[in-house]
Amino acid sequence: MIQAVVFDVGECLVNEAREYGTWADWLGVPRHTFSAVFGSVIAGGLDYRETFQVFRPGFDLTEEREKRAAAGQPEWFDEEDLYPDVRSTLSALRSAGLWVGIAGNQTVRAGGILRALDLPNDMIATSDDWGVSKPDIAFFDAVAASMPCKPEEALYVGDRLDNDILPATTAGFKTALIHRGPWGVIQKNNRQAAQVPTMRIDSLAELPDRIEALNLAAR
Repeated sequence: MIQAVVFDVGECLVNEAREYGTWADWLGVPRHTFSAVFGSVIAGGLDYRETFQVFRPGFDLTEEREKRAAAGQPEWFDEEDLYPDVRSTLSALRSAGLWVGIAGNQTVRAGGILRALDLPNDMIATSDDWGVSKPDIAFFDAVAASMPCKPEEALYVGDRLDNDILPATTAGFKTALIHRGPWGVIQKNNRQAAQVPTMRIDSLAELPDRIEALNLAAR
């Protein structure tokens, strides 16, 4: 039975359109051009950071984040960037007695922003907190060590096959693939998207009923 649900951050809880738009502005390229290249990079199975190399070879994302912060333009998201199904779903899951975690590849700053949003949760952790990033299995081992149950009793929810679903499955978690954001849309028809996840969803609002059905079937 599922006793815990852990959520990825980008495009699962947070719409990253504003963030990537500000990166296009920082690079001095039209936002639609940046988006087109971003999608092409993802569709080609490359690391999304290769997008920046197209416009500025040698681009160092960590270094540029520091430059943006120094220029008064740090990474930022707020309540308006949360998908509309986030708060209600997290609340419903906790009301149902499930442990709710949030863990993704995020900076320490992003982790602070998440905590300030005061979302219904039992844990918020980032890759920077743990010193390990997805898709490294050690990331999911860290998630497992933070939960009150075994990985097979937990559902990891993410929008990416490569970073979320495949490594989480390898680590023993049940998984839910949400079809939104660039990866969620581009990878939707991938063969593994149909075969690997425990469930596929279009909205987080589907989770409470889907989890309840799985738990009833497991009794």
